[in-house]
Amino acid sequence: MKRFLTVVAAVAMIACNRNRLGPQPTEASHETRVSGQADARMPASGAPQSYADVVDRVSPAVVTIRSARRVRAAQQFPFSDDPFFRRFFGDRLPNSPRGGGSNIERGLGSGVIVNANGDILTNHHVVDGAEQITVEMPNRKTYSAKLVGSDAPSDLAVLKIEASSLPILSLGNSDQVRVGDVCLAIGNPLGIGETVTAGIVSAKSRATGLSDGSFEDFLQTDAPINQGNSGGALVNTNGELIGINSQILSTTGGNIGIGFAIPSNMAKTVMAQLSKGGKVHRGQLGVAIQPVTSDIAANLGLKEVRGVLVSGVTPGSPADRAGLKTGDVITAINEQPTNDSNELRNRVASTPPGTEVALKVIRNGKEQSVKAVLGELTPEAARNQQSGSGPGDGGGGQLGLSVQPMTPDDAAQLGLPRNTSGLLIDSVDPSGPAAEAGIQSGDVIVEVNRQTVRSAADLQSGLKKSGAQPALLLINRGGHTIFVTVRPR
Repeated sequence: MKRFLTVVAAVAMIACNRNRLGPQPTEASHETRVSGQADARMPASGAPQSYADVVDRVSPAVVTIRSARRVRAAQQFPFSDDPFFRRFFGDRLPNSPRGGGSNIERGLGSGVIVNANGDILTNHHVVDGAEQITVEMPNRKTYSAKLVGSDAPSDLAVLKIEASSLPILSLGNSDQVRVGDVCLAIGNPLGIGETVTAGIVSAKSRATGLSDGSFEDFLQTDAPINQGNSGGALVNTNGELIGINSQILSTTGGNIGIGFAIPSNMAKTVMAQLSKGGKVHRGQLGVAIQPVTSDIAANLGLKEVRGVLVSGVTPGSPADRAGLKTGDVITAINEQPTNDSNELRNRVASTPPGTEVALKVIRNGKEQSVKAVLGELTPEAARNQQSGSGPGDGGGGQLGLSVQPMTPDDAAQLGLPRNTSGLLIDSVDPSGPAAEAGIQSGDVIVEVNRQTVRSAADLQSGLKKSGAQPALLLINRGGHTIFVTVRPR
């Protein structure tokens, strides 16, 4: 990412026009619900003249969250007063005393009341490491809040305040949100006070790659949101919560019409686990995966570009025990088709450990069924499961690179097991096909067109199988394997 392009954590409360959502839940007698049927005034054309009634109902359940933590002087950032560097800190900037010692880092964000007895949903990054958390209601009444649980991979946290009969937002079904739905954003941007903006849902299932663990499935919106809105709500015009905004994409640190919200269905699952035990348990399959491109599909003999390609299987993992192999294409999980690696990872992660899942797999052109019992995802396993993105390949003059057989010493220098085999790439011609495909010096070619390679002769033999199609290589890069395609010259 270029130096001046940054994703800044920011959230507002967004109301999305979802007239096709089902009826409202029955109101509990002890709760004051702010959700309800939209009654925005509608002119003859069908376009609403005002969302004021919707705003009146949802705004009481959106709160301001202020946090503070003490940091050591050695951790102070020396350029915190520079406007350029402020973009990268978003909602959290330290107070930087001149004289050493410790200083107080203060955070500003938003939250959503989801239970009349004081449960509040917000972002993990708003309260991360906070020693003191204060919740300010729209009527300016303040409460001291307790952190119930926080989850960095999803950027969600649950707070608790001692209160009752609070206005709440009911959780809607974020899967029913459509691109093009009208949105209203309500929040406290830059600390100036409650502000309402309008936009649409711009896209679904987005990933920015910045969240810890990358369990991302964002709703994207162009409703203007800015720093200080983090942790606010995404609601439809029926007053149902459909998301929690987490980030904005910006070249300046301010809004440019690209914001990201955590879908309410993911928030609901995470919130339930945090409220119950303060921790989130995620399923793990034990595979590295990547998208299927048209070149990869052609090389594997797939009739259409679909599914998710397995680029590596962790030894001893549930996938390994189930018989999954590198080069398999997963086309469905529990009868639901999957064509996106991020989507598949999120489906597996949201399934409880110990659950048996049914996978449809294409192997050597034939479809078969595989059943696997999920393990529990650990931070180390999460790093090993990151999706591949498609660079590289290698192979002498045809590919524009030089190679040599891998030795145990080479493997040790690269931080790989000493028994790692394949062809080590010494250098890459910057104008050659390999460089164009993203291959780097230090990559290790493991396979070419599904044929294991240990010598230059193996490489040339494997390349001959390509015919008119791009060559399919399996590359080991830093201990992670990915498939890449390249067209020999």
